Amino acid sequence: MDWTIQKTTKEQLKQVEELYDHARRFMADHGNRNQWGDTYPPTSRIVQDIEEGNSYVCMIEGRIAVVFYYRFGEDKDYQVIEDGQWLNDKPYGVVHRIASDGRSKGGASFCLSWALSKCGNLKIDTHPDNVVMQNLLKKNEFLYCGKIYVRDKSLRLAYQRSLL
Repeated sequence: MDWTIQKTTKEQLKQVEELYDHARRFMADHGNRNQWGDTYPPTSRIVQDIEEGNSYVCMIEGRIAVVFYYRFGEDKDYQVIEDGQWLNDKPYGVVHRIASDGRSKGGASFCLSWALSKCGNLKIDTHPDNVVMQNLLKKNEFLYCGKIYVRDKSLRLAYQRSLL
């Protein structure tokens, strides 16, 4: 399959919101009701990601298959890690809010590979209940590094993959 990645545009907002709706239902159906609940990410967050140039869509056969946040630079939530340590303290990129339409296998892995190719050192976190994402990260050679707490004080499992 020929995957392509591009920055999300405001014209794609409705389609992106539909992908996030699908992802919330998928997570709830797979034992992960708590990570995004019924409303995360809110439209305001998606618009902010687009305006800041950090929202990306992965296209296949002319349609959006995956949406995700990618940014190179420090993430405040990653400054303190417990019960482990990061692989290194070199500059890194982060991926957040990755969601697939569920129709095309391999899209999320393609996005993680793309993000890693941009920075060589990638950090990501996921909810302890998100076993699907944990398996995806392991499949893509991310290593579990420890526990972090995000802004709302909820626990996340932290992963990193480094080519540096």
